[in-house]
Amino acid sequence: MSKISNRFWFQLHGWFSLPIWLIFCFVCLTGTISVISHELTWLTNPAARASNPQDLPEKPTAELISVVQQAYPTANVSIALSFEPYLVNAIVFNDSDKPVAVAYVNQYTGEIQEINLGITFINFMRSLHGWLLFPWQHNYSVGYYLVCAMAIVMLGALVTGLLVYKNFWRTFTQPKLRLSQGKKTLLSDLHKLAGVWSIWFLMLMSLTGLWYLVQAIMWHADIDIEPHPPTVTVEQLPKFAEQTATMPISATDAFEIAEQRFPNFKSTYAMLPEHNRDTYKLYGDGDFIFFDQYSLGVMVNPWTGEIEDERNPEKMAALETLTNVVNPLHYGTIGGIWTKIIWFIFGVLLTGMSITGFLMWGTRTVKAARKPTVELDHNQQTFIQQETH
Repeated sequence: MSKISNRFWFQLHGWFSLPIWLIFCFVCLTGTISVISHELTWLTNPAARASNPQDLPEKPTAELISVVQQAYPTANVSIALSFEPYLVNAIVFNDSDKPVAVAYVNQYTGEIQEINLGITFINFMRSLHGWLLFPWQHNYSVGYYLVCAMAIVMLGALVTGLLVYKNFWRTFTQPKLRLSQGKKTLLSDLHKLAGVWSIWFLMLMSLTGLWYLVQAIMWHADIDIEPHPPTVTVEQLPKFAEQTATMPISATDAFEIAEQRFPNFKSTYAMLPEHNRDTYKLYGDGDFIFFDQYSLGVMVNPWTGEIEDERNPEKMAALETLTNVVNPLHYGTIGGIWTKIIWFIFGVLLTGMSITGFLMWGTRTVKAARKPTVELDHNQQTFIQQETH
């Protein structure tokens, strides 16, 4: 009975990974690269580096927006983003000859170091990993569902793998890597070592991936996870606002209002009003280690300067809290560069596990195809017994 049970779990473990091995491996690989996409951008693109040889203080985001507006007087600035201190800020705008452009502005010198007219490497990798570049329509993407479903595969592979590999905890104190007993044995040992030492990482990726799947279903069903930013009411608009060239509350004023509301506010994502009834949407991070860089936020009325709404971890509902906590855990940004390195290493291990698992399966399948059925059953049982001890 024990042998039958082991055979069942062993086969189930394989089926959790093998039918969609290529997609699973690809998602693991792109996710691993996405974790360090900012650092790779810094390494490969000198224009993206925020060099500061004179040790200058960081300029306010509103001033960086003004730099772009002065350089391109007819441009319409829509978004301002800030990243790590060693990366430039990104100011997104459009102009008569630039449908979508990103200005790389050094936040210390105020210099525009590059104008990017295409998709950035960071956005490309996050999109490739997040939804395989499948199109979005009606609040859903087939690619997003496909990637999120990998969480079920990963969790199933983890559970069945632990059931197959008896006494797996001994690997923590007695790791075994046999280099001189053939390719199959070496692949098996590598697979087991990586799997046991990555249990916490596999569980974390599975749980965060399952949340992304639930989130996708809620989006598709038009269930609100976070409240929609309010718009300016018609009554709040000044008379003849349609003909008003500029709004009385500038971006500088809006950022000052946000800093007054949250003294520890540091802007990471800012959206300027797109029309007369729109608001300044300013997001940033505070002293909340497990929350993402958009956990604080204010929506400022551009006509009155009033805060129409705000985002604050202390007042978030359960679903909204999950949304702002999952990303740092999934991408390893909770501790800066050091946790990114850890996530990258275990991402490499996870990608390697999918490859070694496939190679092991391929080796067994080729050998099995060359042998009679009766001998195959005997060999399968022998291999399973070896794998479980």
